Amino acid sequence: MFEHIRADLAIIRERDPAARGWLEILCCYPGFPAICLHRISHRLWKSSLNLKLAARCLSQLGRGITGIEIHPGARIGRSVFIDHGMGVVIGETAEVGPRC
Repeated sequence: MFEHIRADLAIIRERDPAARGWLEILCCYPGFPAICLHRISHRLWKSSLNLKLAARCLSQLGRGITGIEIHPGARIGRSVFIDHGMGVVIGETAEVGPRC
């Protein structure tokens, strides 16, 4: 999972010339924490321990913090960058490929 997070940080640096550094990305880019929270909620969603409610609650927390709603069942590849994401909704059956 940490490898995915590093890849998500790297794609922002690569694709957004306005990103001046890692700290700015961590503090000012809502797409980054939205993707990070999704990766955790997706693991809960896929867990054999029936943690779907916990996954949905975490995804709703992320929605409240970032304004970006990603269903825990959505499949998101590595190195995904959501820029200016307020109001973005990614549903349960969505598949977002790598480097999008």
